[in-house]
Amino acid sequence: MSGAVGDVTHRRVLNIALPIVLSNATVPILGAVDTGVVGQLGEAAPIGAVGIGAIILSAVYWIFGFLRMGTAGLVAQARGAGDVAETGALLTRALMIAGAAGLFFIVFQVFVFGVAFWASPASAEVEGMAREYMAIRIWSSPAIIAVYALTGWLVAMERTRGVFAIQFVMNGLNIVLDIWFVLGLGWGVEGVAIATFIAEWSGALLGLWLCREAFSGGQWRDWARVFDPARLKKMAAVNTDIMIRSVLLQAAFVSFLFYAADLGDVTLAANQILLQFLYIISYAMDGFAFAAEALVGSALGARQRAVLRQAAVLTSLWAAVISVSLTLLFWVFGPAIIDRMTTAVDVRAEARIYLGWIAIAPVVGVASWMLDGIFIGATRTRDMRNCMIISTALYAVTVVLFVEWFGNAGLWAALMMFNFYRAVTLGSRYPALEREADAPASA
Repeated sequence: MSGAVGDVTHRRVLNIALPIVLSNATVPILGAVDTGVVGQLGEAAPIGAVGIGAIILSAVYWIFGFLRMGTAGLVAQARGAGDVAETGALLTRALMIAGAAGLFFIVFQVFVFGVAFWASPASAEVEGMAREYMAIRIWSSPAIIAVYALTGWLVAMERTRGVFAIQFVMNGLNIVLDIWFVLGLGWGVEGVAIATFIAEWSGALLGLWLCREAFSGGQWRDWARVFDPARLKKMAAVNTDIMIRSVLLQAAFVSFLFYAADLGDVTLAANQILLQFLYIISYAMDGFAFAAEALVGSALGARQRAVLRQAAVLTSLWAAVISVSLTLLFWVFGPAIIDRMTTAVDVRAEARIYLGWIAIAPVVGVASWMLDGIFIGATRTRDMRNCMIISTALYAVTVVLFVEWFGNAGLWAALMMFNFYRAVTLGSRYPALEREADAPASA
């Protein structure tokens, strides 16, 4: 039996998207406070230790970012199909994966830290402080990975105010405790780590409370369903495809920085500043991509093709409005933003030369961002994986040639082409996605 998914309206799209945009806005604030608080200690090493420790842990935990996307798509479809039992069982499976992953990191932390510092060497002083920082934060790894799953469930259920609440509590509590533990109690780097540990467990507990509907019946502990081989196989396939796609996406952006480093310190610094604009774009677009995940997944689960198309069109329409607005914003205020981010005259001048590329990035990239959300909601993750493989291969050829011919302008052009390749390849598979809504649901 299909669930009543209802019409997709502008208000419904905004109700899902705007809390995500606000939630994302809290992330850079926390990073700035972490750095600022540790900076009051008057030494360089603590700043570097917190920075490198946070980056390493974020990269390690990011491996399990598929839990958010995979959970969102699968739960949205189960909800659209009216399968309440499966929405609860899916959350249980995701939380079990989070718990197992967190336990792995705790048990094998010495090995994880060793590999991380081998790949990212630092001075003995910085590495020692970073290890102390990470040794505390690693104990909240089950919590922060669980937040991925809880966030995905809330997005699928169109309860993104809950996502905002989790981020607001986690980041707000983290900021308050940072100031108290470091500046008030003088705990230094360990104080930052303890603050984050408490904040991450608080966020996970709040998330469990916000997802309490999933635990209100017995579906969450229906072990025959939770461990059903067919459902486990589907979940594993979806999550594996997303992980492969995400690794390739990250590899493309890492290669961008490597190429920039070869072009000189000034160019690298300018590109790093301009990449901050890309983060702003992603924070804004995430809200509408998440809305597409929830609405498209629900419509597909209910086998309502017209509603699916309506969801894809309206979420993309709003994303297009935001993308054009960001392009205009960057054209007008981009130079002033650059000047705020650095006082180095040569870096400012270099960044201004390539500002045009970042100004058109929202318009160039909006289709790829939204198609990602649409395909996640439909759990067409095999298409996502295959299209990313093709796009990454084309990008690899493009970046080698363009950098050789045009230098840094070619590097930025290659990045724009990467988003174009992603949009074209995924767009070519969209008709098949719509046709799936006409097919009878599989058992």
